Amino acid sequence: MLLVVPLYASTEGVETSDGVSQFPASGITLKLNGAYAVVGVINPQVEFRLSPHSAFQTEIVYSPWRSIDGYHMHFGIFLNEYRYYISERTKGLYVGAHAGMMAFDMSKPYLNNGSLDFQKRYCKGHGFMLGAVVGYEWRFARRWMLDAYAGFGYMHSKYVGYSMDGVVDMYPHRPPHKQPASPDPLNASAEWLPTKIGLSIGLLLWSK
Repeated sequence: MLLVVPLYASTEGVETSDGVSQFPASGITLKLNGAYAVVGVINPQVEFRLSPHSAFQTEIVYSPWRSIDGYHMHFGIFLNEYRYYISERTKGLYVGAHAGMMAFDMSKPYLNNGSLDFQKRYCKGHGFMLGAVVGYEWRFARRWMLDAYAGFGYMHSKYVGYSMDGVVDMYPHRPPHKQPASPDPLNASAEWLPTKIGLSIGLLLWSK
């Protein structure tokens, strides 16, 4: 938040003819995903307003937790997103598309009789994602706003699976004629999954 201090004083909104102050059509907004922050995951975002209806957002998602109750939960995501706002002044309802890269060392979570559980193993790997998002931005003060959103898309990853004691315990299934000369532990998977979800608070840093 150190960047906010020198820029805060120069940040201004735009006042319309009816006296209602609005975000300008172009500018830069710094955000932080509060939903992720509650569970200790860092998700800063920077939104660049390109026109009255469009914006570009870049963000990172980082989980610093190498272990949670013995389960691995260390990962990072770099995501870029284009947004189209239905209303002008880049506020209100929007739809968008995003693409990103990820790297992970984590135990896969799953629902077990309605509660969250983790596989008793972990995987190390990397991958990419392509998805769509729908969200809503609401400005509650001259420079401050809330951004609620959810995304869904395609994820493709390559990884090596390990037991909890660090021994490789997963090998890809291949036809006999395609088996390599020596064991190859690199697996691949493709899934349709949620790509992002959150409630971010944002501060308009700069506008013109």
